[in-house]
Amino acid sequence: MDSDMEESTEFGGSFWVSETNSAYVSKPNPVLEKSFAFAVRILNFHKWLSKHHPDISPLAKQILRSGTSIGANLEEADSAYSKREFAVKVGLSLKESRETKYWLRLLYATDYIDSEMFSSLCSDNDELMRLLNAILKTTRENLK
Repeated sequence: MDSDMEESTEFGGSFWVSETNSAYVSKPNPVLEKSFAFAVRILNFHKWLSKHHPDISPLAKQILRSGTSIGANLEEADSAYSKREFAVKVGLSLKESRETKYWLRLLYATDYIDSEMFSSLCSDNDELMRLLNAILKTTRENLK
């Protein structure tokens, strides 16, 4: 294993790959899995919004972009060249998660979604935000 890979595994934990018989094998990663599952929920939510509330198509597209971008940025973080790049990508995921929460709050406040749908989606998003905050905090401490 080269020194760059060794350095990366110090702070990222499950975000990184391990070397097995000279081939890189991804480790199971709960954050990537949760962000992917959330993206699937957001995509299905977008379909539902488009069918039941076509009048808010621009807003539905906004939540689709922000909600699916969380996982996409985490996938990019998984391939970061440095700790600093990793921190930037995780930070972007956190920003997208916050934006997603804003759109959910707006949809709920304007009665486009009910409290059950709002609570369920917000709960998943809040869990991602807690995980991302923890990862970002640890990463920033390791950059000092």
